[in-house]
Amino acid sequence: MLKRTPLYQAHSDMGAKLVDFGGWEMPLHYGSQIEEHHQVRRDCGMFDVSHMQVLDIRGSDSRNFLSHLVANNVDKLRTPGKALYSAMLNADGGVVDDLIIYFMDESWFRIVVNAGTADKDIAWMEKQATGFSIEISPKRDLAMIAVQGPNAREKVWEALPGSRELTERLIPFSAVEMGTMFIARTGYTGEDGFEIMIPAKAAPFFWATLAEKGVKPIGLGARDTLRLEAGMNLYGQDMDETVNPLEAGLAWTVDLKSERDFIGKAALLERPLKYQLAGLLLLDRGVLRSHQKVSTSHGEGEITSGSFSPTLDQSIALARIPREVPAGEEVRVMVRDKVLRAKVVKYPFARNGKSLI
Repeated sequence: MLKRTPLYQAHSDMGAKLVDFGGWEMPLHYGSQIEEHHQVRRDCGMFDVSHMQVLDIRGSDSRNFLSHLVANNVDKLRTPGKALYSAMLNADGGVVDDLIIYFMDESWFRIVVNAGTADKDIAWMEKQATGFSIEISPKRDLAMIAVQGPNAREKVWEALPGSRELTERLIPFSAVEMGTMFIARTGYTGEDGFEIMIPAKAAPFFWATLAEKGVKPIGLGARDTLRLEAGMNLYGQDMDETVNPLEAGLAWTVDLKSERDFIGKAALLERPLKYQLAGLLLLDRGVLRSHQKVSTSHGEGEITSGSFSPTLDQSIALARIPREVPAGEEVRVMVRDKVLRAKVVKYPFARNGKSLI
Protein backbone atom coordinates (compact mmCIF):
# COMPACT_ATOMS: atom_id res chain seq x y z
CA MET A 1 0.00 0.00 0.00
CA LEU A 2 1.30 3.44 -0.91
CA LYS A 3 2.25 5.90 1.83
CA ARG A 4 0.35 9.17 2.03
CA THR A 5 1.39 12.57 3.36
CA PRO A 6 -0.87 14.62 5.68
CA LEU A 7 -1.90 16.61 2.59
CA TYR A 8 -3.25 13.65 0.60
CA GLN A 9 -6.88 14.70 1.01
CA ALA A 10 -6.07 18.29 0.04
CA HIS A 11 -4.46 17.05 -3.19
CA SER A 12 -7.52 14.92 -3.98
CA ASP A 13 -9.86 17.84 -3.30
CA MET A 14 -7.81 20.06 -5.64
CA GLY A 15 -8.12 17.55 -8.50
CA ALA A 16 -4.52 16.35 -8.51
CA LYS A 17 -3.43 13.45 -10.69
CA LEU A 18 -1.91 11.16 -8.07
CA VAL A 19 0.90 8.74 -8.93
CA ASP A 20 3.24 6.30 -7.22
CA PHE A 21 6.45 8.19 -6.44
CA GLY A 22 8.93 5.97 -4.63
CA GLY A 23 6.19 4.29 -2.65
CA TRP A 24 4.30 7.52 -1.91
CA GLU A 25 0.99 8.57 -3.48
CA MET A 26 1.90 12.06 -4.66
CA PRO A 27 0.48 14.73 -7.02
CA LEU A 28 2.02 14.70 -10.50
CA HIS A 29 0.08 17.81 -11.53
CA TYR A 30 -3.22 19.59 -10.93
CA GLY A 31 -4.11 20.10 -14.58
CA SER A 32 -1.22 21.47 -16.64
CA GLN A 33 2.39 20.72 -15.77
CA ILE A 34 3.68 23.49 -18.07
CA GLU A 35 1.35 26.09 -16.53
CA GLU A 36 2.51 25.04 -13.07
CA HIS A 37 6.14 25.42 -14.16
CA HIS A 38 5.53 28.97 -15.43
CA GLN A 39 3.55 29.78 -12.28
CA VAL A 40 6.66 29.16 -10.15
CA ARG A 41 9.04 31.03 -12.49
CA ARG A 42 6.71 34.04 -12.81
CA ASP A 43 4.83 34.22 -9.50
CA CYS A 44 4.93 31.43 -6.91
CA GLY A 45 3.60 27.99 -6.11
CA MET A 46 3.51 25.51 -3.24
CA PHE A 47 4.78 21.94 -3.16
CA ASP A 48 4.03 19.12 -0.75
CA VAL A 49 7.47 17.72 0.10
CA SER A 50 6.35 15.94 3.27
CA HIS A 51 7.65 12.66 1.87
CA MET A 52 11.19 13.94 2.49
CA GLN A 53 12.65 12.71 5.77
CA VAL A 54 13.71 15.12 8.50
CA LEU A 55 16.30 13.82 10.98
CA ASP A 56 17.72 15.42 14.10
CA ILE A 57 21.28 14.62 15.19
CA ARG A 58 21.71 15.46 18.86
CA GLY A 59 24.54 14.95 21.31
CA SER A 60 27.97 16.22 22.27
CA ASP A 61 29.65 14.49 19.29
CA SER A 62 27.21 15.80 16.65
CA ARG A 63 29.76 17.95 14.81
CA ASN A 64 32.49 15.31 14.93
CA PHE A 65 30.08 12.67 13.65
CA LEU A 66 28.97 14.78 10.68
CA SER A 67 32.56 15.76 9.95
CA HIS A 68 33.27 12.04 9.50
CA LEU A 69 30.00 11.26 7.70
CA VAL A 70 29.71 13.82 4.88
CA ALA A 71 31.98 15.12 2.12
CA ASN A 72 31.38 18.83 2.64
CA ASN A 73 32.98 20.55 5.61
CA VAL A 74 30.56 21.13 8.50
CA ASP A 75 33.12 23.49 10.05
CA LYS A 76 31.53 26.06 7.73
CA LEU A 77 28.47 25.87 9.99
CA ARG A 78 29.00 28.25 12.92
CA THR A 79 25.99 30.59 12.81
CA PRO A 80 22.72 29.10 14.20
CA GLY A 81 20.35 28.29 11.35
CA LYS A 82 23.07 28.14 8.68
CA ALA A 83 22.59 25.34 6.13
CA LEU A 84 25.01 23.23 4.08
CA TYR A 85 24.38 21.00 1.07
CA SER A 86 26.49 17.85 0.97
CA ALA A 87 26.83 14.32 -0.31
CA MET A 88 27.10 11.33 2.00
CA LEU A 89 29.51 8.83 0.45
CA ASN A 90 30.32 5.15 0.81
CA ALA A 91 33.85 3.82 1.21
CA ASP A 92 34.27 3.61 -2.59
CA GLY A 93 33.35 7.28 -3.00
CA GLY A 94 29.88 6.60 -4.41
CA VAL A 95 26.95 8.80 -3.36
CA VAL A 96 24.76 7.20 -0.69
CA ASP A 97 22.53 10.29 -0.78
CA ASP A 98 22.61 14.06 -1.07
CA LEU A 99 21.21 16.06 1.84
CA ILE A 100 20.92 19.43 3.57
CA ILE A 101 22.35 19.95 7.06
CA TYR A 102 21.12 22.79 9.32
CA PHE A 103 23.26 23.85 12.28
CA MET A 104 21.14 24.89 15.25
CA ASP A 105 23.66 24.55 18.08
CA GLU A 106 26.67 22.39 18.93
CA SER A 107 24.46 19.57 20.16
CA TRP A 108 21.73 19.81 17.49
CA PHE A 109 21.99 19.53 13.71
CA ARG A 110 18.89 18.99 11.54
CA ILE A 111 19.17 16.99 8.30
CA VAL A 112 16.77 16.51 5.39
CA VAL A 113 17.28 13.42 3.21
CA ASN A 114 15.50 12.08 0.14
CA ALA A 115 12.27 10.13 0.53
CA GLY A 116 13.28 7.10 -1.52
CA THR A 117 16.55 6.64 0.38
CA ALA A 118 15.37 7.53 3.90
CA ASP A 119 15.42 4.03 5.38
CA LYS A 120 18.78 3.27 3.77
CA ASP A 121 20.20 6.59 4.97
CA ILE A 122 19.11 6.08 8.56
CA ALA A 123 20.59 2.56 8.61
CA TRP A 124 23.87 3.90 7.14
CA MET A 125 24.07 6.72 9.67
CA GLU A 126 23.37 4.40 12.58
CA LYS A 127 26.10 2.05 11.38
CA GLN A 128 28.61 4.92 11.19
CA ALA A 129 27.55 6.32 14.59
CA THR A 130 29.42 3.65 16.57
CA GLY A 131 31.77 5.37 19.01
CA PHE A 132 30.09 8.79 18.77
CA SER A 133 27.95 10.22 21.57
CA ILE A 134 24.93 11.11 19.44
CA GLU A 135 21.28 10.24 18.94
CA ILE A 136 19.64 10.03 15.48
CA SER A 137 15.93 10.88 15.62
CA PRO A 138 13.67 10.67 12.54
CA LYS A 139 11.01 13.40 12.86
CA ARG A 140 8.03 11.53 11.48
CA ASP A 141 5.62 13.99 13.09
CA LEU A 142 6.62 16.77 10.68
CA ALA A 143 5.24 17.74 7.28
CA MET A 144 7.08 20.00 4.86
CA ILE A 145 5.68 22.55 2.43
CA ALA A 146 7.87 24.45 -0.06
CA VAL A 147 6.71 27.84 -1.37
CA GLN A 148 8.83 28.90 -4.33
CA GLY A 149 8.91 31.75 -6.83
CA PRO A 150 9.65 35.49 -7.04
CA ASN A 151 6.57 36.31 -4.91
CA ALA A 152 6.93 33.35 -2.54
CA ARG A 153 8.22 35.19 0.50
CA GLU A 154 5.52 37.87 0.32
CA LYS A 155 2.82 35.20 0.15
CA VAL A 156 4.24 33.33 3.14
CA TRP A 157 4.34 36.56 5.12
CA GLU A 158 0.66 37.08 4.30
CA ALA A 159 -0.24 33.55 5.34
CA LEU A 160 1.87 33.53 8.55
CA PRO A 161 1.32 36.62 10.69
CA GLY A 162 4.53 37.59 12.43
CA SER A 163 6.78 35.69 10.04
CA ARG A 164 7.97 38.74 8.11
CA GLU A 165 9.75 40.26 11.10
CA LEU A 166 11.46 36.93 11.76
CA THR A 167 12.45 35.97 8.20
CA GLU A 168 12.79 39.18 6.14
CA ARG A 169 16.55 39.31 6.81
CA LEU A 170 17.00 35.54 6.63
CA ILE A 171 19.77 34.96 4.09
CA PRO A 172 19.57 32.14 1.51
CA PHE A 173 20.54 28.72 2.86
CA SER A 174 19.64 29.47 6.45
CA ALA A 175 16.72 28.72 8.73
CA VAL A 176 14.93 29.96 11.83
CA GLU A 177 12.40 28.52 14.26
CA MET A 178 9.00 30.16 14.65
CA GLY A 179 7.11 28.41 17.41
CA THR A 180 6.56 24.85 16.23
CA MET A 181 7.56 25.76 12.68
CA PHE A 182 11.01 25.58 11.10
CA ILE A 183 11.36 28.02 8.18
CA ALA A 184 14.31 27.59 5.79
CA ARG A 185 15.20 29.86 2.87
CA THR A 186 16.03 26.91 0.65
CA GLY A 187 14.44 25.16 -2.32
CA TYR A 188 14.75 22.90 -5.34
CA THR A 189 13.54 25.15 -8.16
CA GLY A 190 16.16 27.84 -8.81
CA GLU A 191 13.75 30.42 -7.39
CA ASP A 192 13.61 32.20 -4.04
CA GLY A 193 11.29 31.03 -1.31
CA PHE A 194 10.95 28.93 1.80
CA GLU A 195 10.78 25.29 2.80
CA ILE A 196 8.65 25.11 5.92
CA MET A 197 8.62 22.19 8.34
CA ILE A 198 5.40 22.11 10.34
CA PRO A 199 3.64 19.67 12.67
CA ALA A 200 1.81 17.17 10.45
CA LYS A 201 -1.56 17.87 12.05
CA ALA A 202 -1.26 21.59 11.17
CA ALA A 203 -0.19 21.08 7.55
CA PRO A 204 -3.68 20.94 5.94
CA PHE A 205 -4.69 24.24 7.57
CA PHE A 206 -1.47 25.98 6.46
CA TRP A 207 -1.86 24.57 2.93
CA ALA A 208 -5.43 25.90 2.78
CA THR A 209 -4.30 29.29 4.11
CA LEU A 210 -1.67 29.57 1.40
CA ALA A 211 -4.28 28.67 -1.21
CA GLU A 212 -6.56 31.42 0.13
CA LYS A 213 -3.70 33.89 -0.41
CA GLY A 214 -3.51 32.85 -4.07
CA VAL A 215 -0.63 30.37 -3.92
CA LYS A 216 -1.18 27.66 -6.55
CA PRO A 217 -0.39 23.97 -5.85
CA ILE A 218 2.44 22.51 -7.95
CA GLY A 219 3.02 18.82 -8.69
CA LEU A 220 6.06 16.60 -9.10
CA GLY A 221 6.14 17.06 -12.87
CA ALA A 222 6.86 20.80 -12.71
CA ARG A 223 9.17 20.27 -9.74
CA ASP A 224 11.34 18.08 -11.96
CA THR A 225 11.51 20.49 -14.91
CA LEU A 226 12.19 23.40 -12.55
CA ARG A 227 15.09 21.63 -10.82
CA LEU A 228 16.48 20.46 -14.19
CA GLU A 229 16.47 24.03 -15.56
CA ALA A 230 18.21 25.09 -12.34
CA GLY A 231 20.89 22.44 -12.86
CA MET A 232 20.09 20.61 -9.64
CA ASN A 233 20.88 16.90 -9.35
CA LEU A 234 18.25 14.25 -8.72
CA TYR A 235 19.36 11.28 -6.67
CA GLY A 236 18.94 8.00 -8.53
CA GLN A 237 19.35 9.69 -11.92
CA ASP A 238 22.26 12.13 -11.86
CA MET A 239 24.12 10.28 -9.11
CA ASP A 240 23.90 7.15 -6.97
CA GLU A 241 26.17 4.76 -5.08
CA THR A 242 28.06 3.86 -8.26
CA VAL A 243 28.85 7.48 -9.18
CA ASN A 244 31.81 9.59 -8.08
CA PRO A 245 30.48 13.01 -6.91
CA LEU A 246 33.36 14.73 -8.73
CA GLU A 247 31.93 13.32 -11.98
CA ALA A 248 28.38 14.29 -11.00
CA GLY A 249 28.82 18.05 -10.87
CA LEU A 250 29.22 17.97 -7.10
CA ALA A 251 32.90 18.88 -6.76
CA TRP A 252 31.88 22.14 -5.05
CA THR A 253 30.36 20.09 -2.22
CA VAL A 254 33.44 17.90 -1.61
CA ASP A 255 36.15 19.15 0.74
CA LEU A 256 39.48 17.79 -0.45
CA LYS A 257 41.53 20.78 0.74
CA SER A 258 41.46 20.39 4.50
CA GLU A 259 43.18 17.61 6.43
CA ARG A 260 39.81 16.34 7.65
CA ASP A 261 39.10 12.73 6.78
CA PHE A 262 35.64 11.54 5.80
CA ILE A 263 34.07 8.38 4.46
CA GLY A 264 35.05 7.95 0.80
CA LYS A 265 37.82 10.56 0.74
CA ALA A 266 40.64 8.09 0.11
CA ALA A 267 38.77 6.56 -2.83
CA LEU A 268 38.18 10.00 -4.38
CA LEU A 269 41.85 10.88 -4.15
CA GLU A 270 42.94 7.60 -5.73
CA ARG A 271 40.49 7.42 -8.62
CA PRO A 272 41.33 9.27 -11.86
CA LEU A 273 38.43 11.27 -13.25
CA LYS A 274 37.00 10.24 -16.61
CA TYR A 275 33.68 12.09 -16.85
CA GLN A 276 31.97 15.40 -16.22
CA LEU A 277 28.32 16.35 -15.80
CA ALA A 278 27.48 18.82 -18.56
CA GLY A 279 24.41 20.55 -19.94
CA LEU A 280 22.97 19.69 -23.35
CA LEU A 281 20.74 21.88 -25.50
CA LEU A 282 18.91 20.00 -28.26
CA LEU A 283 19.33 21.62 -31.68
CA ASP A 284 16.89 19.38 -33.58
CA ARG A 285 13.23 18.63 -32.90
CA GLY A 286 12.62 16.03 -30.20
CA VAL A 287 12.90 15.51 -26.44
CA LEU A 288 16.00 14.46 -24.52
CA ARG A 289 15.42 11.77 -21.86
CA SER A 290 17.54 9.92 -19.31
CA HIS A 291 19.62 6.93 -20.51
CA GLN A 292 19.87 8.17 -24.10
CA LYS A 293 23.38 7.64 -25.50
CA VAL A 294 25.57 10.62 -26.36
CA SER A 295 28.43 10.49 -28.90
CA THR A 296 31.21 13.07 -28.57
CA SER A 297 34.62 13.67 -30.14
CA HIS A 298 36.20 12.09 -27.04
CA GLY A 299 33.99 9.04 -26.63
CA GLU A 300 30.56 8.00 -25.45
CA GLY A 301 28.38 9.39 -22.68
CA GLU A 302 24.81 9.18 -21.43
CA ILE A 303 22.00 11.54 -20.48
CA THR A 304 21.17 11.36 -16.78
CA SER A 305 18.19 13.76 -16.78
CA GLY A 306 16.38 15.23 -19.76
CA SER A 307 13.10 16.98 -20.54
CA PHE A 308 11.41 19.77 -22.43
CA SER A 309 12.24 23.14 -20.85
CA PRO A 310 9.17 25.41 -20.65
CA THR A 311 11.36 28.46 -19.93
CA LEU A 312 13.69 27.90 -22.91
CA ASP A 313 10.97 26.35 -25.10
CA GLN A 314 13.30 23.56 -26.19
CA SER A 315 14.68 20.33 -24.84
CA ILE A 316 17.57 20.27 -22.34
CA ALA A 317 19.48 17.63 -20.41
CA LEU A 318 22.21 16.86 -17.94
CA ALA A 319 24.63 14.28 -19.33
CA ARG A 320 27.68 12.42 -18.08
CA ILE A 321 30.23 12.76 -20.88
CA PRO A 322 34.05 12.52 -21.17
CA ARG A 323 35.65 15.31 -19.17
CA GLU A 324 37.70 16.50 -22.18
CA VAL A 325 34.59 17.60 -24.11
CA PRO A 326 34.44 21.44 -24.07
CA ALA A 327 31.38 23.66 -23.79
CA GLY A 328 30.12 24.61 -27.24
CA GLU A 329 30.91 21.28 -28.89
CA GLU A 330 28.16 19.73 -30.99
CA VAL A 331 27.36 16.13 -30.03
CA ARG A 332 24.99 13.42 -31.27
CA VAL A 333 22.21 11.90 -29.18
CA MET A 334 20.37 8.68 -30.01
CA VAL A 335 16.66 9.51 -29.56
CA ARG A 336 14.64 6.38 -30.32
CA ASP A 337 15.75 5.47 -33.83
CA LYS A 338 17.09 8.89 -34.77
CA VAL A 339 20.43 10.61 -34.26
CA LEU A 340 19.83 14.22 -33.17
CA ARG A 341 22.21 17.14 -32.74
CA ALA A 342 22.80 18.80 -29.37
CA LYS A 343 25.22 21.42 -28.05
CA VAL A 344 27.23 21.12 -24.85
CA VAL A 345 26.49 24.10 -22.60
CA LYS A 346 27.23 25.19 -19.06
CA TYR A 347 24.30 24.82 -16.68
CA PRO A 348 22.14 26.05 -14.93
CA PHE A 349 19.83 26.70 -17.84
CA ALA A 350 17.45 29.04 -16.00
CA ARG A 351 17.10 30.64 -12.59
CA ASN A 352 15.25 33.56 -11.01
CA GLY A 353 12.65 33.53 -13.76
CA LYS A 354 15.10 33.92 -16.65
CA SER A 355 16.92 31.82 -19.22
CA LEU A 356 20.70 31.72 -18.71
CA ILE A 357 21.46 30.21 -22.12
